[in-house]
Amino acid sequence: MTCGGRAGIEVGGAALAPTGGAATLAPAALSCSRIRPNAVPVDYGEAIQYLLSFTDLERGVQKSASPMQNLASIRSLLSRLNNPQLGRHTVHVTGSKGKGSTASMIAGIIERAGRRTALYTSPHLHAYTERIAIDGDHVSPDEFAAALTAIQPAIEDEQRSQHGEVSTFGILTALFFWLTRAQLPRIEWQVVEVGLGGTWDATNVFDAPDVAVITPISLEHTAILGSTTTAIATDKAGIIKPGCVCVLAPQKDPAVVAVIRERCREVGAELVDVGDSYDTELWERFVYGQSFRVVGPYGEHQLRSPMLGRHQLDNAATAVAVAEALRRRGHDIPDSAIADGIAHTRVPGRMEVMGQKPLIVGDGAHNGESAAALAETLKLYFEWRRCFFVIGAMRDKDVSAIGYKIAKLADLIICTRFESPRAMDPYVMVQELGFLGPPAVAEESVPAALETALARAREDDLICVTGSLYVVAEAREQLLGESVHAH
Repeated sequence: MTCGGRAGIEVGGAALAPTGGAATLAPAALSCSRIRPNAVPVDYGEAIQYLLSFTDLERGVQKSASPMQNLASIRSLLSRLNNPQLGRHTVHVTGSKGKGSTASMIAGIIERAGRRTALYTSPHLHAYTERIAIDGDHVSPDEFAAALTAIQPAIEDEQRSQHGEVSTFGILTALFFWLTRAQLPRIEWQVVEVGLGGTWDATNVFDAPDVAVITPISLEHTAILGSTTTAIATDKAGIIKPGCVCVLAPQKDPAVVAVIRERCREVGAELVDVGDSYDTELWERFVYGQSFRVVGPYGEHQLRSPMLGRHQLDNAATAVAVAEALRRRGHDIPDSAIADGIAHTRVPGRMEVMGQKPLIVGDGAHNGESAAALAETLKLYFEWRRCFFVIGAMRDKDVSAIGYKIAKLADLIICTRFESPRAMDPYVMVQELGFLGPPAVAEESVPAALETALARAREDDLICVTGSLYVVAEAREQLLGESVHAH
């Protein structure tokens, strides 16, 4: 394995040296050729094979009776690595919708303010390297593999410990913090997106982030998080810590606001209610972007974004509120950084135009509320003669709720399977959606579903690929020729 990485950076930052039964850190930064003494270096493909050998809730792979790595275990693993999550400013982001876009906007703003920034998001579209970005650039496969090689002894020690099963997501979280600390000169800020929930998520390892962000909350993962929005909000509120600022995005359910407000009162956190304190106004909309303004208690921002949808205005307002909260804490974030950060944030797979004549749009609308936003955006931003939907979903998703929101727009719904053991059978999807009005058919793969849609569509028609981000990713590979390292 070669020592890939950005100029001026020694991948790994510090060496793992096994001492006794646990891995500790050598004090000096070492080159990646010495990143793990006595270890055989691995390439990216081998690193991914190792990563996927663990329990992974995302892929539905369970290696033991324990479904996910618990907080005690992830804290123990990070302790073995000398707590790489500490030592920098932190923005922690959770929610049901928009958290990836919002986190990316926040990171973009901080970067444009001249601060070195690391961003951790999930899931990825094509490669695990997409989950970790340093100063706006994804880490390279070589950096990823070298860092995983470095922390492997700590992973193995933790796997053998009293805490039990280590998870893929837990390893990725530790890998992010390790890589973030390894950058020279060091990263000043980290923007961390929660994987699932909040209170018990593997990312909830900070005593007090600078800002805890709660994006819109809706019903999701009800078997784990709870069957009501208040239960889900209670779980997500666990990232709010004493002394931090909580920025709450606009919410549809007033009960969610009450839960978050009470949590802030309990722990002594400042609450910024974006829905109450900020207004947005859409000015112009185009196929490839929009302009709008955000007005809040500290003034007006005239903004542009390449991302489509009225919901992106709320995401931008939330990012603005975070920036202004940081200003009040003494951080220098000029208005130009806010405008540039939002203008240069683009998240693939979110209302992404992937083709024209016919127009092809991809969006990972994975629940009813996301599908409602998708339907609104399609009507507001595009014109078409007929509309064909290509839909795939995870087995635990309420595909009927998605169908109800898009059925009135559809001339044909094409249900498809994608490459995941958790993918819903397309024939089951047809049974769930077939009674909604438009005809529904099943295809066994995303390429076959796209072929069916393209065979029927004319130049003035619209094809929308939606449901799971896995479906959007496979469509991007088929339509845009996106290269992939590994899933």
